[in-house]
Parts: sequence; structure tokens; C-alpha cells
Amino acid sequence: MPRRHLLPALAGLPWLALAAQPDPLSPVAPPARFADEARAARLRAAFPAVDSLVRDFAVRRRVPGWAYGIVVDGRLEHVVAGGLRDVRAGAAVDTGTVFRIASMSKSFAAAAILQLRDAGRLSLDDPAERHVPELRDLRPATGDAPRITIRHLLTHAAGFPEDNPWGDQQLDATEAAFSAMLRGGIPFSTPPGTAYEYSNYGFAILGRIVANVAGMPYARYLRTRLLEPLGMPRTTLESRDVPSERLAIGHRLQDGAWLPEPALPDGAFGVMGGMLTTPADLTRWVAFLLDAWPARDGADSPVLSRASRREMQQLHRWAGASVLAGETLTLTAGGYGYGLRVGSTCDVRHWVSHTGGLPGYGSIMKWFPEHGVGIIALGSLTYTPWTPVVDQAFARLQQTGALVPREPQPAPVLATRRAQVTRLVQQWSAPLADSLAAMNLFRDESAVRRAAQVAAVRDAAGGQCVNEGSFVVENALRGRWRMRCAREDLVVAITLAPTMPAGVQYLDVSPLARDASLAVASTCRR
Repeated sequence: MPRRHLLPALAGLPWLALAAQPDPLSPVAPPARFADEARAARLRAAFPAVDSLVRDFAVRRRVPGWAYGIVVDGRLEHVVAGGLRDVRAGAAVDTGTVFRIASMSKSFAAAAILQLRDAGRLSLDDPAERHVPELRDLRPATGDAPRITIRHLLTHAAGFPEDNPWGDQQLDATEAAFSAMLRGGIPFSTPPGTAYEYSNYGFAILGRIVANVAGMPYARYLRTRLLEPLGMPRTTLESRDVPSERLAIGHRLQDGAWLPEPALPDGAFGVMGGMLTTPADLTRWVAFLLDAWPARDGADSPVLSRASRREMQQLHRWAGASVLAGETLTLTAGGYGYGLRVGSTCDVRHWVSHTGGLPGYGSIMKWFPEHGVGIIALGSLTYTPWTPVVDQAFARLQQTGALVPREPQPAPVLATRRAQVTRLVQQWSAPLADSLAAMNLFRDESAVRRAAQVAAVRDAAGGQCVNEGSFVVENALRGRWRMRCAREDLVVAITLAPTMPAGVQYLDVSPLARDASLAVASTCRR
């Protein structure tokens, strides 16, 4: 065979492909993953207890009709419905019953805006008046106030007054009436960009932006660009589109009796709260948003990228912290993303949620992105107060021990540096230390002093140190591990520098009690 053909021929041999090894200094980590293969089964063990919680709540609060579902890793693992879809007819709710979800509609508006942003049709920092001409003559809050941007509207930071009682009654406003409203002016409660103030009016403006930029009515855009591609056929903004035998009739409780609430037709404010959907469709939406985690390579959705979905679910406008009294006291802090509430507690670093309340209905969707678990709940009673019972449901899931976040995976270079630092702790070597250290490591503390400190800690622990237990990885380039020595244990922690290849910029070797855990203790508890 001529030499020029040798390499192409060899390249097709399978044993040559097996010889290729990953780069040990690569900074690219595998996706975070769940360590417990039995996690889903363990979570399912709590479902009967959650069923009891929800049923007791529905009876206690006299919710006419209800349904709830649990999503695990993108699948509807459990769904239960109860009560009456139509009280007068005695018709029961089932898992295909359609409920109005009120303000949970806002996340769909945010997704539509991001679709147009990703297509280059608008920028989140565009002045809203660029796409809604009626705003051009809006009198500013103060002479030095910025113009209202799309980002302000998405995050409830436009400066408009909180308007839940008023906004609930605007669903059927016509587009003409909405235009006249805009031309008439909007009062400000705060200057734009300075505070969180929940505004249904602001989301109605976002709907007008979508319609004007896309060149079609908002409802059509939503149906063709989001709902149909995601397989949500029973989700709509117009109650007239729902077959009467499928619609949960909304009620309010007055003087101990259920009174039906008239269903308002879709109008210009439907963007902020007009959507109707089923448990199955809503859990598909929650699963789509949850699927943005973990960040990873591979095929992405043509509907909305994982990066943009994660962007929706990040904190963009701080709203404060509070202590909530439930089964236990819970400190929660957070604010608003894009069409979604975002926060954290002592137990959950990142939760995403939105509630929905209108005359006749109350709903909630809440999920833990890093845990892969979400809960939705729908009710046909005005402002059905789902939040406490859903939090209790998450607590029941947590009691299984399986409601845990994915574990970050180390980049190959972090695993390489761990092995090198382990050898360094066992027996300091100047050439090895120089090969793995970032340029700051021995400027912050000289190599001679570091060598002496490591030797002192190791010898005090009895020497003969070997790695034991798992590598506790905080992120792709930071981790810590236990070394068991003759008398005591050590904990070794490293952080790598933003260089190629990544050297060790932080190194700590400290004594560790034999019974101590490497897990980070909650900062909320003593």
C-alpha cells in the first residue's frame, strides 16, 4: 500500500478509535447528574402522603374542583383529580379538565419575547415605545427617569403600581380600548428600574409588543410558535374554545355557598392571566422549562434554546426576603426572573414558581431546577391558596431522602489536579508543586512555607495518608476530599485558576474530625 494511503486506512480501524483518550487537562466537565439510580422510585413512595395532603386541603378549603401533578425528570409521574368540574350538574373533574391558570400565563409571554429576541427581532433593552407607539408620549415618572424598556416590563420594574385587583377585571378589554388606555397615560408608583412592583399592565404591553413585532395577534403567535410545537393542544387563551364538557367552572365561596363566576373572554390583558390548560399540558410546559437543566452539549429545542429557558429562570429583579410560617419556619429570598418567580431557601438553593389567581380560579406551578422535580396544582375556587400545601408536598418528597440536587461533575483537569495534590500531600515534591501551581499560589504563600505547613498537618495526623470517600465537587473547577491518615483525617480543598491549562490557585490542607462530614452546612441554621 502506498504510504500516502496508510493513515486514512488506519483511521477506519475500531481499535485506533479506542486508543484515543480524553485530554486530562480539559476544563470541560460532563453534565451534572443524579447519583442515586433508585431516586425516582424513592420519590414515588411519598406520593400517597402527598395525595392525602392535597385531598385534606381541598376539603378544608372547600375547593369545588381540583387537580395536581408531580413531574420528575421531564415526565408526569403522578396526577390526581378530584371534586366537581360543574357543581350544578354534579360533573366530576378528571385529568383532562381545563382550568384557567391566571398569572401563570406570564411565563408564556416571556418565552415569546425571548423567541423574538433570539431571532434578532428585538432587544430586551429596547425602549418599549419603539414597538408600542402609544407609549411615545407617556409622561415619565421624573425628569431624570429612564425610558421603559422591555426588560423593565419582563421583571415588573417599569414603575407602574401593583394592580392585581384592577388587573383581574381587565381580561376582556379590547385592543382598541387598550390603545386608548395607553394613550391616556399611566401613573408611576416608582421610577422605572428602581424597584419590584407587580404589574399586569406591564405584561399586557408585552403582549402588544409580541403582536406588533411578529405581525400577528398574540394568541395566534402563542398557538403557532409555542403551544402547537410543544404538543399542548388543549391550552388556549379563549374559554369559548374549550368544550363545555371539559371546562372547570370557576366559583367563589360566599356565605357558605359556591357561586359560579362568569368566564371573561380573552382580550388585550389575556397575556397576563387569560390562559386555560389541563394538568397534562401544564406539566408539559413545566417539563420543558425543567429540561433546561443540566447545561449540556447535544441537540436543543427549536422552540426555545436551553440557554434562553435558563435565562427566564434566573433572578433578574430582587424583591426581598421573608420568613414564612408553615410546618417549620422557612427563610426565603428572591424576586422575579422573566415571567417567573425565582428564589432560594435554606434547603433549596434555587426554586422557580408562579401562582395564578382570578375570580373563580387559583393555581400554582413550582419546581426545583437542580433537583429535576416540579409540582402543579389547579383549583376552581377564587384565589385557591395552593402555596402552603405545595410546600408541604415538597417536604414529604424531601423526607424520602431522594429529593436531592444533581451532583456537579469534575472537569478532567480538576480530577488530574486532585491526583497530583494527593501525591503532594503524601510527599511534597518541588517539581510536582511547580507543575500544578497557578502563578499566584506561591506568591500568596511561598513554596517553602506551604511545604512545611502541609508536612506539619500531615505528620500531626500520623502520616500514611490516603484518599477516602468521594470527591465532593462544587463545580467543574473546585472540589474537596478526605484523606485518612494513621491517627486523624485531613480535608484537602482546591480551586483552579482561569488559565489554560488550569493550575491550582487555592490549596488548603486542614485537620478533619473522623466523624465530620464534607457536606456544606446550611447557613440558615446554627
